[in-house]
Amino acid sequence: MKFKKLKLFVLTIITAIFISAGAFAETLKIGSMGPLTGPYAADGNDIANGVRSAIAVIEDEGGIEGFDKIELFAEDTACDPRQAVAAANKLINSEVIGVIGAYCSSATIPASEVLAEEDIIMITPASTNEKVTERELKYMFRMCGRDDDQSKAAVSFLKYKKAKTVFIIDDKTTYSQGLAENVAKGCEAAGIKVILHDHVNQGDKDFSAVLTKLKSKAPDALYMSLQNSATGSLMAIQAKRIGIEATILSQDAVYHPQFIDIAKDAAEGIYLTCGFMDKGTESYKNFIAKFQKITGTDKSGAYSVYAYDSAITLLKAIKKTGGTDPAKIKEAMLKMNYQGASKNISFKENGDSSSSYIIFKVENKNFKNHWNPETGELFSETK
Repeated sequence: MKFKKLKLFVLTIITAIFISAGAFAETLKIGSMGPLTGPYAADGNDIANGVRSAIAVIEDEGGIEGFDKIELFAEDTACDPRQAVAAANKLINSEVIGVIGAYCSSATIPASEVLAEEDIIMITPASTNEKVTERELKYMFRMCGRDDDQSKAAVSFLKYKKAKTVFIIDDKTTYSQGLAENVAKGCEAAGIKVILHDHVNQGDKDFSAVLTKLKSKAPDALYMSLQNSATGSLMAIQAKRIGIEATILSQDAVYHPQFIDIAKDAAEGIYLTCGFMDKGTESYKNFIAKFQKITGTDKSGAYSVYAYDSAITLLKAIKKTGGTDPAKIKEAMLKMNYQGASKNISFKENGDSSSSYIIFKVENKNFKNHWNPETGELFSETK
């Protein structure tokens, strides 16, 4: 009888220990936002998988003290402002500490207003419109570059190619139209005549009308500013079919394996601006190893890498501060200076990080480093 009582006592103590441990164990919740469905789903899922890759790396390193696990809440914005606001509210209700997202600037801007009211840190890996970080939101950060910097790289390249005339097309989104307008202004200032700045609509699949108009104008270059790589693929295919001979230059939204997979031969020879990434760094190798394990492919788009660096930065800051106070996390982030997977990570007071745009060229079904706007020289591998 005494043995049974002793056994019961021991079991009670053990149970109490487990309950006590469980009571103090806490899940660290972070969110991501992006288009998980619809025409931009490839990029949105890249963002979520970039964050998952970062969580896997941090957990492999021992996690974060005080938390038993890190959980991701991935919300779908569909690149729609209203859905983005709804997604932000869902993440607030889920009690996330920070958010990685969103993708479209038109979704990021309204969603960030909602998150700002709750002092939730937001780091966008993809939204390049200048207004994202120019509204004095206390906890808004940006990992990718800005449209004004990207447009300068584009104009510099058109000058390098000795283009005298350019035809510009955008799809009226906050991102693509804002970038196109910056390029138009830069071209005019550089003495490159903008023959026409025309527009298509989101979701369009037939571009024959605008491309026929373009062909009749015979510009030296076409600047193709579109919200996603799938749309870019369709325009590239139709441009080749109709016999467009102009140099085609696009932007970072086209930097996705999907662009080449869909456009195939029509993608060959197309140029685009995107941030330089040194794939030889340990940080990049850690990223791609986890990304491949999670997705089954090592073909990542630009935004998966930026999302990974965004999440790593947020988690490093939480680990350094030992808590979830947004003011302390922000302070830790602003002091950071380290080699990320996409670039060297550091932030300005307004939340922007550095821009590192170069010109890529599609060659042999791959995006190849082509031209450096800072030096005005071809990369050694293309010489």
